[in-house]
Amino acid sequence: MAIDFRIVIPARFASSRLPGKPLRTIHGKPMIEWVYATAQQANATEVVVATDDRRIADVVEGFGGRACMTDSAHRSGTDRILEVVQKLAWTADSIVVNLQGDEPLMPAVNITQVADNLATNECTMATLHKIVDVEHAQDPNLVKLVHDRNGHALYFSRSMIPFDRNGEVKQYLGHIGIYAYRAGFIKIFSELEPCDLEVAESLEQLRALCNGYAIHTEIARAEPGPGVDTEEDLVKVEKLIGPMST
Repeated sequence: MAIDFRIVIPARFASSRLPGKPLRTIHGKPMIEWVYATAQQANATEVVVATDDRRIADVVEGFGGRACMTDSAHRSGTDRILEVVQKLAWTADSIVVNLQGDEPLMPAVNITQVADNLATNECTMATLHKIVDVEHAQDPNLVKLVHDRNGHALYFSRSMIPFDRNGEVKQYLGHIGIYAYRAGFIKIFSELEPCDLEVAESLEQLRALCNGYAIHTEIARAEPGPGVDTEEDLVKVEKLIGPMST
């Protein structure tokens, strides 16, 4: 049975490493259009781009998408999503998926999966992970996680966790940065103060764990392609998409 959920795509123009990132083109189409098209394939009730820049909103509306203008002073994408929830008057129990605007290669099946993950497990937030080898786990830009026997996250870190004391760890769990939560919890989360662990790791999800909220995680059904943070990432993604996808 299909569940009812909504997707919000936070997209801001002022990226420090790649300014104007959502509007950078991949095979002639802006990246935000690729992300939006993937979101539409996930069979969500609504798909909304949350942005603080009129240029992005105009492009989204130009290809037939829906954009919601949000305050430029927001500290994070989660705060931006909260404004969308409030403006569109979504109910507190609405399931909302946070899909980053720089993930044009996120499989639609994963978007549906994370929403279903929240709906079917006892948790406040839901996310996904993948199996990575030791070499890839050494990259601090790849967030690692550990979870309990029921799939509830114990910790997220840029370091390699667990610590391989005896040299027996052959694989790690790499976090995939997609989240689902109830609209009501987004307001609660936004009012929480950042905790020391969140500040140290620069990982917003640790705020939930620090305050006792459960995050359920499971292995993604499909391997996502890389996100886009740099010019090099953009070139790599364009090659992976290939001209036939246009």
